[in-house]
Amino acid sequence: MEIVYVYQRERRDFGRTGRFSDLPAEILSETASNLDLLKEHIEHRVINQGYQCIPEMSEHEVNTERFEVSSVGVLHLEGGWPKDIDPMEAEHTIRFRKKIEKDEDYIASIQNLGDSISTLLRQNNSIDIYGEYFQGAVTDHSGEPPSAKTLTVFRDPNTPRRTATSVSWYPDGARKVAVSYAILQFQQQPQNMSLSSYIWDVHNPNYPELELAPASPLCCLTFNPKDPHVLLGGCYNGLLQYWDDRKGSQPMDSSPIEKSHRDPVYDTAWMQSKTGTECASVSTDGQMFWWDTRKLGEPMETLLLDTKGDGSSVLGGVVMAYDPAAGPTKFLVGTEQGAVLLCNRKAKGPGDKIGATYPGHHGPIYALERNPFQQKYFLTVGDWTARIWMEDLRTPIMTTKYHSSYLTDGCWSPTRPGVFFTIKMDGTLDIWDYFFKQNDPTFTLQVTDIGLHTLSVESNGKLIATGSTDGTTTLLEICDGLAVLQPNEKASITQMLERETKREKNLEVAKKEMRAKERKEATTKGGGKDSKDDAEEEKMKEVERDFFEAVQQAESDAQMDQPLPEAGGGDD
Repeated sequence: MEIVYVYQRERRDFGRTGRFSDLPAEILSETASNLDLLKEHIEHRVINQGYQCIPEMSEHEVNTERFEVSSVGVLHLEGGWPKDIDPMEAEHTIRFRKKIEKDEDYIASIQNLGDSISTLLRQNNSIDIYGEYFQGAVTDHSGEPPSAKTLTVFRDPNTPRRTATSVSWYPDGARKVAVSYAILQFQQQPQNMSLSSYIWDVHNPNYPELELAPASPLCCLTFNPKDPHVLLGGCYNGLLQYWDDRKGSQPMDSSPIEKSHRDPVYDTAWMQSKTGTECASVSTDGQMFWWDTRKLGEPMETLLLDTKGDGSSVLGGVVMAYDPAAGPTKFLVGTEQGAVLLCNRKAKGPGDKIGATYPGHHGPIYALERNPFQQKYFLTVGDWTARIWMEDLRTPIMTTKYHSSYLTDGCWSPTRPGVFFTIKMDGTLDIWDYFFKQNDPTFTLQVTDIGLHTLSVESNGKLIATGSTDGTTTLLEICDGLAVLQPNEKASITQMLERETKREKNLEVAKKEMRAKERKEATTKGGGKDSKDDAEEEKMKEVERDFFEAVQQAESDAQMDQPLPEAGGGDD
C-alpha cells in the first residue's frame, strides 16, 4: 500500500521571477567611500623567503703539536752531610746525629713541626682514605650491554710491514707488551727486512721502549712470569734466545744452530721450576725440546712427536699449552695436521711420553689453552671452528659454528670460566660468553679491515691486545660485564661442562655397542663361509704358484732352443 501526499504552491510564492529578456544594467546597492577607513588600509606585500632545516656544517682540519714522551728515572742518594763527615762511615754519622739532637734549635724545630704532624695523623686516623667500605659487595653486570673500545695502537716502525706474530703482556701489571714481528710466508722475506722486535709502553705508542735484536725474525716472544725482566724468543731459523731488558737489545744467550730446531720455533713456554729458568719449545720439525736458559748449549731433553713410535707418523708442532695446575710435567701440543697430543715429560718409558691423541680439526691448530678454572678442559682454535675438549675423551664436547672466515687465534678469559675470545682473517674479534648463550658470539667487534694473527689477554681480563698481518697491534678494553666474574657463574659453567662430558661419554658408549653388534651380526652371518673362504684362498695361492712355475719353465725352454752363435773364422 503506497501513501502519497502532494504539496502544492504557486510559482510566485517562492524564488525570484526569472526574466528571460535583455535589460539595461541597474544599480541595486551603493556603498559610499569612507576616508577614515582608507587611512587605516595597509597593502599586503607578498615576500618569498627560503629556509633550510638542515644545520649548516663545515669541515676543518687541525694539526696539533706532537709531544714526545720519554721516561726519566731519578736516583735519590743520601746527602746534606758536612764536608768533614763521610756518610759511608757509620761511626761518623752516629756521632753527628747525637750532636745535632742535643742542639736547642733542633729541639725547637721539632716541637714546631710536631703540631702540624699530629694534626695530619689525627686526620688519617679519623678517615682512612685507603679503606674499602664496601668490601664483599658484588655488582651485577649481567644487565649491561657488551661493549669494547680501542685504547691505543702500536705500529711496526719498519718497512716493509711484517706480521705481528705474538703478543706477551708484562707479568707485573699491564704496563708493557712485547710484540714479535716476522714474515712467515716461505721465501717471501725481502733482503733488507728488519729482524727487530719491540717492547712497547702502553701509555706511549709513538716509540717502542726497547728494541730486541734477534739473529732471525721472532715467531714467538714470552715474558718470564717469575722474572718480568727476562724474555724468551723462538726464531724463524730454529734458534732459541733470551733477553734481559736491563742489559740492552742484544740476547743474553742463544742455542747453537746444530742443537736447535730445523724449522721455525712457533711456540715456547716457561716451566714451573725452582730456578725459574727452564722452558720448552716446539716446532714444525716434529720435535719438542726442554731447555735451561742458564745453559743453552744443548737441550736437556728431546721428544719426537711421533704417534706410532716408529718414526713413520711424525707430526709438526705449531702451538703448545702448559699449565702447572694440570700437572707440572704435562704438555698439550697442537699440530699442523689438526690433532692435539697429550705429552708427559716424566713418563715411565719413551713410548709413554705421548699419552693420547685428539683428532678433529681440518687444518693446523693455531691456539691451544687449558681453562684456567677447570684444567681438564681445554680450548682449540683451527680451521673455521673453536672446540672445547675434555682430557678423558677423544672427541670435542662443544664446538662453535663454522665461520665463513678462517680462525687464526683464541684464548680463555683469565677472570671468567665461560668466556673465551677468537679472532678471524676478516679482522673481527668474537667474544663468546657460554654463561649467556652458546650458539653465537655475545659480542663481535671489527678491529681492522685486514686479517688478525695473534691475540693475548692480560691477567685482569680487561685489556686485549690483537696483532694483525700488517704489524699493527691494537689494544682494546672490554666492559665489566665481560671481564668480571658473575654470581654463580663458576658453578654453572662447571655443571654445563660436566653435562656435556657425560652426554659425549654416553654417545661414545652407544657407538661402541652399535659397532660390536654389527660385528657380531657379520660374524654370525659369515660363520659358515670361513672354511669355504680359506679353501678358496688356498686354491688361489696354488693357481698362482702353478702360473709362476709355468712361466719359469717357458723361459728356460726358450733359452735352450736358441742356436749357439757361430764362431767367426778367417779366410781359408
